[in-house]
Amino acid sequence: MRQRKALIAGGGIGGLTAALCLLRNGWSVHVLEAAPALQEVGAGLQLSPNAMKVIDALGLSEAIRTVAFEPEALELRLGQSGRRVFSIPAGEAARKRWGAPYLHIHRADLLGVLEQAVRSDPNAVISLGAEVSSYELKDQGAELRLASGEPLAADLIIGADGIRSMLRTQMLGPDRPRFTGNLAWRMVVEMDKLSTPPPPTACVWAGRGRHAVTYRLRGGKLANLVGVVERTDWQGEGWSEEGARENALADFEGWVPQVTEIIDKADTHFRWALFGRNPLPRWHEGAVALLGDACHPMLPFMAQGAAMAIEDGWVLAREVGQAATVEAGLARYAALRWSRATRVQNASRANMTTFHRRNPLMRLATYGPMWIAGQTLPGFVRSRQDWIYGHDVTATDR
Repeated sequence: MRQRKALIAGGGIGGLTAALCLLRNGWSVHVLEAAPALQEVGAGLQLSPNAMKVIDALGLSEAIRTVAFEPEALELRLGQSGRRVFSIPAGEAARKRWGAPYLHIHRADLLGVLEQAVRSDPNAVISLGAEVSSYELKDQGAELRLASGEPLAADLIIGADGIRSMLRTQMLGPDRPRFTGNLAWRMVVEMDKLSTPPPPTACVWAGRGRHAVTYRLRGGKLANLVGVVERTDWQGEGWSEEGARENALADFEGWVPQVTEIIDKADTHFRWALFGRNPLPRWHEGAVALLGDACHPMLPFMAQGAAMAIEDGWVLAREVGQAATVEAGLARYAALRWSRATRVQNASRANMTTFHRRNPLMRLATYGPMWIAGQTLPGFVRSRQDWIYGHDVTATDR
């Protein structure tokens, strides 16, 4: 029987995870990355239990755990006073409740583990500096054309090429993002530079018109911070634009030192504007499908962008492997994933306002019940996360 071939546009987390899932299902895979190297600008991400179930099924849990950090809890605090609103135990409690650990990892470390796993498979090829320009549907499969003019044929083409996806633009037309009025900062600093380090948790610090998230990376050697502030004077969406330390400090003036010291001690302060996008009407055309940020870019307020792309990769590979045709498998993939990804998109958008309450009465009405629930009904607070973290695409969706 002829081995089926997949072309994947994009060598990020979603693209490499999809490659591994397809390889596991007997495909040959060619990953095409436009950049000259597979690398992520320094920043952390949260690998929640729903993502770790896929990582475990791919046999990569041990490699991930050696370069990650396992937080003690997930918590919400107030950014100026430091007062804790609630805390959800992680660690062993997360493994027992949600079936897998909750981890923090540097993006470059996760990408490195995925890249090594793909390159070690004899049925995989990764091409760098390979910019994709368009695709063409064929009677059997599809053809991908590179910017160099080279055509490549395959049974399946996956667009994992991010928020500026060329394949999505061809499939559905120009993107129409809406600026949310929020600017995000992100930075990483060595822990030994900090006199007041952030807690060993995934901690959201809420404030008036802004919030920050702190957590640790690389076994606790690094502190990661993402800070979001409501501003309209800068609207660049790229991840690699550098801002000024003094501007970041001004945005969080008067906040706890666990936040401000990271800003002060960091060498670089990347910033990007946050844009919202409506759910797409479809994710596939013929033998061509979209995945991850190319079809459901997430605002960062649920820490689920990478997790959703990882889930996508597993479901897509499973469905095209079990369906009578690639097209039927992609239709099933889209049907299974659309509602979950859209629900997470909507929840992320809602958290943008939850963390930024300005009015004192609204703050009390929001955080007061959360504090009471955390003190009297901790099981209920944890259960609010079950639909996200308890989900297991390696065992469900069929």
